[in-house]
Amino acid sequence: MGVIYDTTLRDGEQTPNVCFTPEQKLEIAMMLDEIGVDEIEAGFPIISEKEFEAVKTISNQGLNAKIFAFCRARMDDVDTALKCDVDGIVVATSLSEIHLKFKLKKRFEEVFSQALKVVEHASDHVFVSFTTEDATRMPVRVLLAIYERALEHGAERIHLSDTVGVATAELVECYVTALKSLGCELLCHFHNDFGLATANSIKALMSGADRVAVTVNGLGERCGNACLQEIVMALEILYGFHTGIKLEKLYELAKLVERYSGIPIHPQAPIIGENAFTHESGIHVAGILENPLTYEPYEPEMIGRKRKIVLGKHSGRKSVEYKLKELNIKGDARKLLGLVKAIREGGVPVTEDLIRLICGGDEYGR
Repeated sequence: MGVIYDTTLRDGEQTPNVCFTPEQKLEIAMMLDEIGVDEIEAGFPIISEKEFEAVKTISNQGLNAKIFAFCRARMDDVDTALKCDVDGIVVATSLSEIHLKFKLKKRFEEVFSQALKVVEHASDHVFVSFTTEDATRMPVRVLLAIYERALEHGAERIHLSDTVGVATAELVECYVTALKSLGCELLCHFHNDFGLATANSIKALMSGADRVAVTVNGLGERCGNACLQEIVMALEILYGFHTGIKLEKLYELAKLVERYSGIPIHPQAPIIGENAFTHESGIHVAGILENPLTYEPYEPEMIGRKRKIVLGKHSGRKSVEYKLKELNIKGDARKLLGLVKAIREGGVPVTEDLIRLICGGDEYGR
């Protein structure tokens, strides 16, 4: 069993201004399945007719992955999801004090009683995961009581949802250890409001959680969710844990979701950013030319990428020599280095086309 539960098509799509077409959702789901993700949350069927169609189409595509639908703790949400032929349903409610008081404006007992009825109804038909939003701002003892009742009413998995990204590593270990005492599957879902989503996901798994929820490129509301690529590579490289994910396809997947979401990947995003394997500093390039692991934690080819050397203010002679050889250009490396530094400090990027133009000049005696 894998540890990745992908919610790109549901929570990832809740990124402001992101809206996948049914065709795009299917293509993303098929690629997630291809790379080895074995659980995919395909959407929130009741929100629209097209969403319903998308989830149903994905469910009936014959993928190896199990397909889940997201539902509020409402009977009509569940009945709609069941018509999509999904393998599982996530039943979500809100039971934190702040959500009850300001969002739902209802008493705990009323909301929880309704949620249990929905869980019981859904569990008569399909695998049920149960979650209460904002769990990491609730007392552990309260969560334990809530999830114990949900399990008694048919839930087979519970979620620890860090809805506003406030969990710390210490808190994660405490919650996971307590919740695993219930003897059921535990999935942890972290948001990135403090930049801790990846670290918290890893901590959750190391503390005994069964799965973590992720999105491709870390898409999601506000600051996003835990990033699929970061978690997979951290587990594989830093912890020696085999995830079952085809690493060589990660970058291709990232670019597909970037294109369909319209959300550009930040140049310095770990794993998938343009600068992840791009080097300018002469000191770094000199080391990399001898052994790439001097300034890279793993080979870029592992995730379907290539190394890139660029020239600029911080370049050294070896960088220039490498670039001339790469571009199959004859030129005086020392002269070019001085010119490169002057041009870049003048505010002009040193592109490969500019290098070709410079090296075509008489001063290089071609």
